[in-house]
Amino acid sequence: MSGAKILVYGAGPLGSLFAARLQEGGNRVSLLARGQRLADLREHGIVLHDVNTSQQTVTQVTIVEDLAPDDAYDLVLVIMRKNHALKILPVLAANQHTPNVLFLMNNGAGPGELTEALGPERVLIGFPRSAGYREGHVVHCLAGTEEDKATIPFGEVDGRITARTRQVARILESAVGYDTEIRTDMDAWLKTHVALLFPSLGPALYAAGTDNYRLARTRDAVVLTIRAIREGFRVLRALDVPITPPNLKRFDRLPEPVLVAFLQRVLAHEKMEIALAKHANAARDEVKHLADEFLALARTTSVPTPAIDRLYPYLDPDTPLMTEGSAEIPLKWGGMLAALGTLTGVLTGLILLVNRQRGKKRR
Repeated sequence: MSGAKILVYGAGPLGSLFAARLQEGGNRVSLLARGQRLADLREHGIVLHDVNTSQQTVTQVTIVEDLAPDDAYDLVLVIMRKNHALKILPVLAANQHTPNVLFLMNNGAGPGELTEALGPERVLIGFPRSAGYREGHVVHCLAGTEEDKATIPFGEVDGRITARTRQVARILESAVGYDTEIRTDMDAWLKTHVALLFPSLGPALYAAGTDNYRLARTRDAVVLTIRAIREGFRVLRALDVPITPPNLKRFDRLPEPVLVAFLQRVLAHEKMEIALAKHANAARDEVKHLADEFLALARTTSVPTPAIDRLYPYLDPDTPLMTEGSAEIPLKWGGMLAALGTLTGVLTGLILLVNRQRGKKRR
């Protein structure tokens, strides 16, 4: 078989998914696993159930139990929880025969710990843009398809576009159902993603019993989520970290009642059970780790974080849940008049355009 020689370090739902898709793309893939997961993979292979297509596939890859110092790969993909990835840095550092280590994971603290251990010349950072959970030996996943590819953002820690980023992009694009986007601002992208989810939506989800449908019905938790996201974005701006991608700036621009209604609708979607609730239920340790990372950044600024602080206790599983359906926090209606004015202007413009078209048809 031709293609790149790849080690996927981490046999969780997304590590399993990427190992299978890269193997299907013609690469020589090894998947590092231990314990019961190791036994399951050796007995069944990688069994994927694609939630979007309802298809179930079985893919065989080489299963390994460790990364030895003299093992050589073209690329090591680390796809695991941030707090777990930090523990394997000495193992990765001891291996000097692999030039490229791509960490596809959440990261709110920046790449410093990674580059200190491995050297900046070996480290790439990115995000897997997929979701999944495991039931027994079967991985249920939300992933890209050949018809609708998922785009993996990644890049160098210093933002340069280099020959190796292009090489790694080609490897990743060989994975069935995936495309890539080489970014020059990947650290800002990851910090924005953490601010969007971990000191805000994550603890709000726990406040609703890790139930996205219950969260959608509990307006107070959604209000606090919106306010916590806005606080997180103010923290990033205070640190001169741009909000990336720019379309997330709508959390600052749109009025709170509009955002609350929008987020309630999103949370009530059945796919949010996989994208959010299942992961949060399985990875509470990572959610707290990333929330703590972000709070450490926040404490270096003078930005107040009352909503984040109010949600934070729900990271503790012993904290009583928020009352389902609670809607006692008054909404902030500021900006609604401006939003209505903008909407009125848009509608007026559309009406005038339609009338002009009608006039042209009559002539």
